Amino acid sequence: MDVVFPPKLKAGDVVRVVAPARSRAMVMEHDHTDLIRARFDELGLTLSYGSHVDERDAFDSSSVASRVADLHDAFADPSVAAILTVIGGYNCNELLPYLDWELIRANPKILCGYSDITALQSAILARTGLVTYSGPHWATFGMRDHLEETLRWFTSVMFDTAPIALTPAAQWSDDLWFLDQDKRELLPNEGWWPLRPGTAEGRIVGGNLCTLNLLQGTPYMPSLDGAILIVEDDFESHPARFARDLVSLLQLPDAPEIRGLAIGRFQQASHMSRELLEQIIATQPVLSRIPVLANLDVGHTNPLVTFPIGGQVRLTVTDAETSLTLLRH
Repeated sequence: MDVVFPPKLKAGDVVRVVAPARSRAMVMEHDHTDLIRARFDELGLTLSYGSHVDERDAFDSSSVASRVADLHDAFADPSVAAILTVIGGYNCNELLPYLDWELIRANPKILCGYSDITALQSAILARTGLVTYSGPHWATFGMRDHLEETLRWFTSVMFDTAPIALTPAAQWSDDLWFLDQDKRELLPNEGWWPLRPGTAEGRIVGGNLCTLNLLQGTPYMPSLDGAILIVEDDFESHPARFARDLVSLLQLPDAPEIRGLAIGRFQQASHMSRELLEQIIATQPVLSRIPVLANLDVGHTNPLVTFPIGGQVRLTVTDAETSLTLLRH
């Protein structure tokens, strides 16, 4: 299947906000909408909202029908240039049997989000070839301070086509910033962890690891043949769980064709260390012959890189150079 890149954003475009996982009503318990609107005004973009984003059920989500309707409306509406998810959650995979893949294929446009949105993004790649983007949610733009690098990566990917050489952030945060924007904790970044040497180019597959694994054995799992995996997980993924999830992915029939692995930074509550991750990587023969790089600005900490799921990337881990470059996004 041919890979399709959606048109880039330009000033004046409309971005539709949808809630394929948790509801905006939950997020609005800490209301940062004025700041979010101002962020998009500065980018020259106009926000619009799906009809059902504020529906809220016992799971802080909404019905499958409501979520599917908002996604279909967003793809079908010719005035909408990009689709942005409110926040993640746990139930995006419920939507997959009900999505109109021909509608999505016929209306390629940007879809951005992360975490549970991985199920939707991976399925879109597998069923339509459309490149989507792992990156900030609508809610992320409500962060008042220390959003500069996240914004820089987002705008570079969304508005431009030039290759992007990623570099480690100097500082990072793992705080509940939305509870109190005046009390933020920044941590020094020790940089990337080169775990296995090598150089590779390939198509990006990945996002949230435990969510991606939900698609195994379904028609919605993208091929790993020729892929460079970029994966991350949240605070619930302690070392043993992460190891189990990674092993599950690496036991798929096409896993021997993976060309490289990049792993996002772990949240503090996961209690993952470089030493433990080294041990996990060392147990997997598939990883012994490909470059492996970890502690990237990807996942549930901030700042947050935007990267193209289905796009092209070059990963280099050598004595002379450690780099990750988004070649085509």
